[in-house]
Amino acid sequence: MSTGYLWIKALHIVFVASWFAGLFYLPRLLVNLAQVPADSHAERERLLLMGQRLYRFASLLMLPALGLGLWLWLGYGVTGGWLHAKLLVVVGAIGYHHACRSLLRAFEQHRNRRSERWFRVFNEVSVLLFAAAVVLVVVKPF
Repeated sequence: MSTGYLWIKALHIVFVASWFAGLFYLPRLLVNLAQVPADSHAERERLLLMGQRLYRFASLLMLPALGLGLWLWLGYGVTGGWLHAKLLVVVGAIGYHHACRSLLRAFEQHRNRRSERWFRVFNEVSVLLFAAAVVLVVVKPF
């Protein structure tokens, strides 16, 4: 393995883990927003601002994670059946990322109709996506 490949791989892992850190915490903010009493405007606004900033930051982390992943795939010829499954996980993570923004926007526009319990379940999806990606890359089951 070339040194360049290892650097790209290391940076890819750093950016993926950082992006997912945002995906772990952003839905937790949505849980907190769902718990805010209707008369607690300052708390609601604080959580919305945190969510907006975290979404932007996670989006900035997602871009190099995806770019470095493409570089590994296309530039270094990373292949295998596991890669097809991982690409599905990546598409799912991108969809989850954008779903978080849509849900945050619903709170911004006072349109949220989902319960705190629903957000608690939604919060766990990022953990499943991350675990699936790690298992596919490390174990390469097929």
